[in-house]
Amino acid sequence: MNTIKINHKDQAKNYFMEGYNCAQSVFLAFSDEYDLDSDTILRISSSFGGGMGRLREVCGAVTGMFMAAGMIFGYTNPRDQIQKSEHYTRVQYLAKKFEEKNNSIICRELLGIDNKRDIPVPEERTKEYYKKRPCFELVSMAAEILDEYIMEQKGEKVWQDQQNGEE
Repeated sequence: MNTIKINHKDQAKNYFMEGYNCAQSVFLAFSDEYDLDSDTILRISSSFGGGMGRLREVCGAVTGMFMAAGMIFGYTNPRDQIQKSEHYTRVQYLAKKFEEKNNSIICRELLGIDNKRDIPVPEERTKEYYKKRPCFELVSMAAEILDEYIMEQKGEKVWQDQQNGEE
């Protein structure tokens, strides 16, 4: 894993500004952490934008963060209850960190949308779109939360403090 080489936070934001959905933006930002090609990453995560296909459920940025965490830390043995529990604990921790900053992990709540579901047609990405949507901030935040978690797991908290000028 090459956790430190890429600024995942800025990368996720840039991908979103290029037009990728929230889940794609975060999952793709961490592509240096796993052995998947960009096309596969984008296809896997394409269904999760707009809170899962614009159903406005769990935020795509959060889902992208969970997918990246699964690729980096996930389990493969369906009978290993310890690994499953550890991973679900990890997912809940990441969700809690996101929720602490945003009061929710639900897309419609984050966007202030009243309807439970949205039309399946995505909005055109215009200057007005980017002005009214906090999504670029949310993908950046999700990537930052996962980066912090990865660094903590690898004992790289010292590196982060140095980068923030807190020596």
